[in-house]
Amino acid sequence: MAGPERAQVWKLLGPPTDQIGSVNEPRTREEYGAKWNEKWIYCRPRSTQIDRVVLWNRYDFVGLFRIKVDGTAEPEPLPAG
Repeated sequence: MAGPERAQVWKLLGPPTDQIGSVNEPRTREEYGAKWNEKWIYCRPRSTQIDRVVLWNRYDFVGLFRIKVDGTAEPEPLPAG
């Protein structure tokens, strides 16, 4: 079963605060137990503290992760929409 498309995630979460890598980035990285080459970063409102991240591997959605205050991450489902 295919995951959500980029446009769908953008519509649900809005534009990211920052981004690392890109869909064409040849290098992959591993974080939160997932392999990715593009990371969308969302900060808490009026803050630079990261609230959640979305990981992509090329065009494939890898996951949405909530970043806790202590820096640990937990997988989170996409909001309904």
